[in-house]
Amino acid sequence: MRNQLLSLCVLGAVTAAPACAEEDNYLWLEDVEGKKQMEWVKQQNAISAKEIKAYEGFDGLVSNSLAILNDKERIPYASRIGDYLYNFWKDENHVRGIYRRTTMEEYQKASPKWQTVLDIDKLGKDEGVNWVYKGFNCRYPENDRCFVSLSRGGADATEVREFDLNTLEFVAEAKQPFFLPEAKSNLSWIDKNNVFVGTDFGDNSMTDSGYPKIVKQWQRGTPLSSARTVFSGAQSSVAVSGYVLFDGDNSLEIVTESLTFYTADHYVYRDGKLTQLPLPQDADIKGFFNGQLYVELKSDLQHKGKQFKQGSIIYTPIEQLIAQQPTFTTLVEPSATASISQVSFTKSAILVTWLDNVKGKLIRYTQAKDDQWKSMQAPFDANGTISVFDVERDSDEFFVNFTSFLEPSSLYSFNAVTMKADKVKGMKQQFAADKFETKQYFATSKDGTKVPYFVVMAKDLKLDGSNPTLLYGYGGFEVSLRPFYSATIGKNWLEQGGVYVLANIRGGGEYGPAWHQAALKQNRHKAYEDFEAIAEDLIAKKITSSEHLGIQGGSNGGLLMGAAFTRRPELYNAVVCQVPLLDMKRYSQLLAGASWMGEYGNPEVPAQWEYIKTFSPYHNLKANTAYPKVFFTTSTRDDRVHPGHARKMVAKMEGMGIDVLYYENIEGGHAGAADNNQAAELSSMVYAYLMQQLK
Repeated sequence: MRNQLLSLCVLGAVTAAPACAEEDNYLWLEDVEGKKQMEWVKQQNAISAKEIKAYEGFDGLVSNSLAILNDKERIPYASRIGDYLYNFWKDENHVRGIYRRTTMEEYQKASPKWQTVLDIDKLGKDEGVNWVYKGFNCRYPENDRCFVSLSRGGADATEVREFDLNTLEFVAEAKQPFFLPEAKSNLSWIDKNNVFVGTDFGDNSMTDSGYPKIVKQWQRGTPLSSARTVFSGAQSSVAVSGYVLFDGDNSLEIVTESLTFYTADHYVYRDGKLTQLPLPQDADIKGFFNGQLYVELKSDLQHKGKQFKQGSIIYTPIEQLIAQQPTFTTLVEPSATASISQVSFTKSAILVTWLDNVKGKLIRYTQAKDDQWKSMQAPFDANGTISVFDVERDSDEFFVNFTSFLEPSSLYSFNAVTMKADKVKGMKQQFAADKFETKQYFATSKDGTKVPYFVVMAKDLKLDGSNPTLLYGYGGFEVSLRPFYSATIGKNWLEQGGVYVLANIRGGGEYGPAWHQAALKQNRHKAYEDFEAIAEDLIAKKITSSEHLGIQGGSNGGLLMGAAFTRRPELYNAVVCQVPLLDMKRYSQLLAGASWMGEYGNPEVPAQWEYIKTFSPYHNLKANTAYPKVFFTTSTRDDRVHPGHARKMVAKMEGMGIDVLYYENIEGGHAGAADNNQAAELSSMVYAYLMQQLK
C-alpha cells in the first residue's frame, strides 16, 4: 500500500497522504524561521562565506562595489509629482535610503539642492523596525496625499500609511488617515476620501496565490470592516484590484480580476455598477487616450471580419466598448524582428518603444484631424537600450534614459511635441570600457530557431577557449533582457579578465508574445535548449570552454540554472543560482507560486506533472553524477519565491555527497539585499566564487 501511495505522490494524484510527506526528506526546511532551520542556514552561511571570502581579491571586489553603489555622481533618477521631482537615494550615510525632492531648475544643476521628504533610516531607528522602502503612490492629479509602502526586511508584504506632501508628515490620527497593516495589499486613490482597497480582510479574502481576491471601496473615517465590496473574484484567480485611468479631465474606474498570470477580466465601475468589457482575456490594457481604450494583443484577434495581429496595439472608443459594441483599429503591429517593448501616453501623443533584434528605438505617434496617424522617430542611437519614464497625462515633457553595455546611462529631458532631447544628466565611465567591445551573435537551437545573444569582451580577446565567461539568462514571463551598463560587472568581472554574455532565449519578450509563448508549460524545454545552444556556440567560437564557462540567473532564471546544470552538467563549471524555484512539485503550494501556473503548468494535474517533472531540478538530481559546484543564494524574507526551494536543493545535494555552496541573506526579500552594504557583499561573493571556479 505504501509503495502505491508513493507512486501516486510522484504522479501528483495524491498530495495529502502521509507517504507524500515521507517522500520529501527535506520538507522540514520549508519552515522559514524555525530555530532548527535557522541554525542550518547560519551553519551553511558560515561555511560558504569562509570559502568564498578566502579569494585573494575579495576585499577589492567589495570596495569596488561599495564605491559604485555609494557614488554621489550617479544619476538621481526622479519622477515628477506636482511641481517637484522626487527621488529615492541610498549612500553610505543613508543605508536604507531617503525619499527627497527638488525643482526642475535645481535638478538640471550638477549638484541640486534636495529637500528630504522621508528618511527611512531615521524612521526605522525611531520605531525599532528594519524598514525597507517600497514606494510612494500619490493622488493624481492633485498630488497632495500619498500612500507610503514600507516592508519589514524587504518582503513583498507591506504596511501602508498615508503621507501629506504639503506638511511632509504622515497624516495625523486626528485627520483620519488611511492605514493598512502588513499584507500583500492593493490601495488605489479614487478621490481624497475614497479608495479602492484589496488586502487580507480575514478568512477567504486572499487567493491561492496569496493576493487579494476582493476589492472594496473604502471611505475615509470609516473602519476597514465597513468598506463596501465592489467585486469578489475566484479563489483560484491570481488577484483582484481596482484602479483609475485618466484621460485629461475624464477618468475611468477599472476593476481587474487576474484569472491567471496572463489572462484577466476587466470591468468598468460606474455609478455603483460593474460592466464587463468585451476584451480578449489575454489582452493587456495599455492606456486611456482621447476617449479611446488601448490594448495590446497577446494572440491573434478576429473581429467583425478584420484580422488583428498578435503583439499589436489596437484601440476602440471606450463608450462603444462599455456598450459591448467595440470598433477596433490598429495603432501599430510588430514585424518579424521588431516587437513593442513599452507604450506611454503624454498629453498629446503616444510613445512606443520598440525592440528590433533586441535594440531599442522610440517612435512618437500623433493623430491628425483626418484620424490618420503620423509617426516620428526620436533622435537616439539604435544600438542601445531606450527607457521612457515619468510620463504623465497632463504634460508632454518626460525623461528618456539611454544606455548600452559600454555606455553609461545618459538622461534626457524630452518633449513629445518638439521632439527635442536635452541632456540633463550623464553617468561617468566607471570602468575601462574603451578596452572592450560588444557583439551580437545568433545561436541555432535544437529545433532550428535562431536565438540572439550579446557578448561583451576585450577587444584583444584570444579565441583559445581559456576565457572565464559568465552567461546570464532568464527566459520567462515575457521579460526582455536588453543591453545595460553595469559598473559592477565592468569592474568586478570584465576588468578581472572575464567575458559577459546576455542570452535572449525564448520565454522572454524580445520578439513579442510569440517568443514568450513558445516556451510555456509543455514547451518549457525550448528555453533550456536555447540556453544550451548559446553555451555550445560560445565554446564552438572558442570564446570559452566548458572548463571556463559559468552561468547565472535568479528567480525564474534560478529555475533555468537548476535545469541547466541537471540537464547538461558537463557543459558548465560554475553555476550561480539565485532566489530560485527548484521544487516544481510543490512550487504552486508555496507563497505566490500558484500565480505562476500559467507559465509552468499545474503539478497537481497528473498529465501536467508529466512534463513539469522533466524540468524540476529538485527531482532530476542524480547520484554519482559529476555536477559543477553550484552557489545557491536566497533570502529569509523572500515572500515571493520560498527560500525552501534553495534550502531543500542544497540539503538533498549534500545528502548525495555533492559539493555545494549556500548563502541565505536574512533580510532583502526577493531582491536579495536590503541596503548597499548587503548588496556589495553579496555581489562580491558571486564574482569571487566565479573567479575561484573559472580561472
